Amino acid sequence: IGLVMPELKGKLDGTAIRVPTPNVSLTCLTAQVGRNTDRDEVNRALKEAAEGPLRGVFYFEERPLVSSDFMGNPHSSICDAAQTQVVGGDLVEVQSWYDNEWGFSNRMVDLTRIVSSAD
Repeated sequence: IGLVMPELKGKLDGTAIRVPTPNVSLTCLTAQVGRNTDRDEVNRALKEAAEGPLRGVFYFEERPLVSSDFMGNPHSSICDAAQTQVVGGDLVEVQSWYDNEWGFSNRMVDLTRIVSSAD
């Protein structure tokens, strides 16, 4: 992440895991936050983002689903609420699923709409 967003270098880390489906992957984001928090607070913030400014791009999933359930999901990121972890009060891990092809395709459609509506 630090290669793409230099201001975040050393502040967070993440990984993507390919699972045994042709199109679905899981991203694990780990960040040390600046104050103590807990799982409920982190999940509340993620849910608010999914229902607010990131609606349509980010989704907050509370049901116990498996990788194949995310195939065809149009969101770029689907947070798996059950997997949110907080260690030591300030080390947060969030896991998020995505359909490699369909989520990306939907963002390209969004971008095309924005570009085509520009004056």
